[in-house]
Amino acid sequence: MGFVEIIDDDLLMDNSLKIMVQELLKVAADYEKIDTKLTELSLSFVDIKTIHKINKEYRNIDRPTDVISFALNDEIDGELKIIGGDEKNYIGDILICVDIAKKQALEYNHSFEREVGFLAVHGFLHLLGYDHELPEEEKIMFGKQKEILDIFGLKR
Repeated sequence: MGFVEIIDDDLLMDNSLKIMVQELLKVAADYEKIDTKLTELSLSFVDIKTIHKINKEYRNIDRPTDVISFALNDEIDGELKIIGGDEKNYIGDILICVDIAKKQALEYNHSFEREVGFLAVHGFLHLLGYDHELPEEEKIMFGKQKEILDIFGLKR
């Protein structure tokens, strides 16, 4: 599979954008010192109907959203730790709603590529355990997002 498996069952994205997101997430992984040879994740591009259904079903929020991350490494109380050697570490799934990304790119007055990149990095950082519930967490997470996007060249 490689580091990032792109899933676009409904062919919502151009191949060039899929490649850009894969490269961006490799930059994000390097920034976070994640070994891309030993780590895997999936990123799915979906429509507004699909993300609404998933948000309702898995998060009990009855509305569409721009990005959802499902981290497989979230620790659950009482869960046994799995000890492995150099096996691949599948860290989770990111889903990006293409319809909302297009709308937000217009609202924020930046490119669709920048918005998709922002959402991909945002989802990736969630997979790594970053959050933005508290102001200090938000400052850290959004600071990292901006730095990664700037390094990659996706500035506002």
